[in-house]
Amino acid sequence: MCRHLGWLGASVSASSLVLDPPSGLLVQSYSPRRQKHGTINADGWGVGFFDRGVRRWRSDKPLWGDTSFASVAPTLHSGCFVAAVRSATVGMPIEPSASAPFSDGTWLLSHNGVVDRAVLPAAAAAESTVDSAVLAAHIFERGLHALGDTVARVGARDPGARLNILAADGATLLATTWGDTLFALQRDDGIVLASEPYDDDPSWRDIPDRHLVEVSGARLTLTPLEGS
Repeated sequence: MCRHLGWLGASVSASSLVLDPPSGLLVQSYSPRRQKHGTINADGWGVGFFDRGVRRWRSDKPLWGDTSFASVAPTLHSGCFVAAVRSATVGMPIEPSASAPFSDGTWLLSHNGVVDRAVLPAAAAAESTVDSAVLAAHIFERGLHALGDTVARVGARDPGARLNILAADGATLLATTWGDTLFALQRDDGIVLASEPYDDDPSWRDIPDRHLVEVSGARLTLTPLEGS
């Protein structure tokens, strides 16, 4: 239902990750190559990064039409990004607060997938009523240290859920694969996690389903999730 990307490494520009690659999130907003659910991602976008705190730029418009972001993206630099383009779940509102990344002030989090809100506890801190925002609030309340367990529990309650999560706190990237694709690219200057490769570099690695991914420094660790 969405495409997302995370970066941890040297300071790079938002443009170099989101707009410039030949099959980056900009292109994935209208022509994704590996998307299993939906055909375009025109219901909003968001870019979050760390610069003496959490910074976010979110919109309910298609990324391809935002010239203001395109004009400043080359100047936004950070060593940690979470970005996403959105294909809204049927019946969910389209509003800036519904676009990932969501945040609790410490973490940035994106959800690629769908979940029945009925299986989630009410979350007063949710930024929107959309399923992804309620799920994000639930994950924040339980703590990111329990991300794998939280995803497995929610997946058990909703067997049809797709729960690909991508989260960062500026020093760590965490991700889960649960029903959708995720790829990793280890570059000389850092590590990219993305729903699909943003270029044809043969070094992209396909992450197997139902795994927890942790990136810290130059190290990437995979752990099978309960129920895998």
